[in-house]
Amino acid sequence: MDLRGKTVVITGAAGGIGAALAHRFAAEGATGLVLADLDATAVDALAQSINRGLTRSVTCDVTDPAQVAALVDVAHREFGPVDLFCSNAGITTGTGLDTTDEAWGRAWAVNVHAHVVAARAVLPSMVERGAGYLLQTCSAAGLLTAVGDAPYAVTKHAAVGFAEWLSMTYGDRGIKVSALCPQGVRTPMLDHGLARGHAGAQVTAAAGEVLTPEQVADAVVEGLAAERFLILPHPEVATYHQRKAADPDRWLASMRKLISRVASTA
Repeated sequence: MDLRGKTVVITGAAGGIGAALAHRFAAEGATGLVLADLDATAVDALAQSINRGLTRSVTCDVTDPAQVAALVDVAHREFGPVDLFCSNAGITTGTGLDTTDEAWGRAWAVNVHAHVVAARAVLPSMVERGAGYLLQTCSAAGLLTAVGDAPYAVTKHAAVGFAEWLSMTYGDRGIKVSALCPQGVRTPMLDHGLARGHAGAQVTAAAGEVLTPEQVADAVVEGLAAERFLILPHPEVATYHQRKAADPDRWLASMRKLISRVASTA
């Protein structure tokens, strides 16, 4: 995908990867950016920092179908048909079997069902004109796992599964789909987990290079240009994924050793 002249919607845009994508897409020549987040003040400040003529900010709960439909309507009204919809919002819990049913439900709603809500809102117009792109932030946890965070591990796997289903079902109808699966990224989400001593955040920080959101945005632009399904800002994730598929028992044993090593140094 060539981003020049394109209309793009980004959810979870107020900070981290979402904000970096907004800045990079603008630099690549996108002519319409609709930036959505629950944090109205932060997302409006982001829109102003880029270019008010190029951007619109929308306060949006990605789990609410009516709000997401309204978000797509804003894009259509202000800039025209949506060329690229980036479902980027996500949450962590840092919990395991002690996770409350309410927290499980919220993780499912944001990390999985929000992708379904977005697809329902934007796909009909894309399919009608035979062109469109969905970028879904799924995390390396969707291919590997998330230590110490059962809801995140489970929901991110489901997010990858839904992205695969979309690609299989709509790929021959002009719709492109990419699953963005970074490992450690220096975002408020990771920093918050580290500050609270979450095991998953500690393992993520210890497992490899922690990238900046801008580095992830670079990988996204390159991946979109190549129209790859899996966009892996950490190339080593592909190797880990292959090892997991080739020998699950050995991979699980290696993960247990990693958890023990991190725990011993905590």
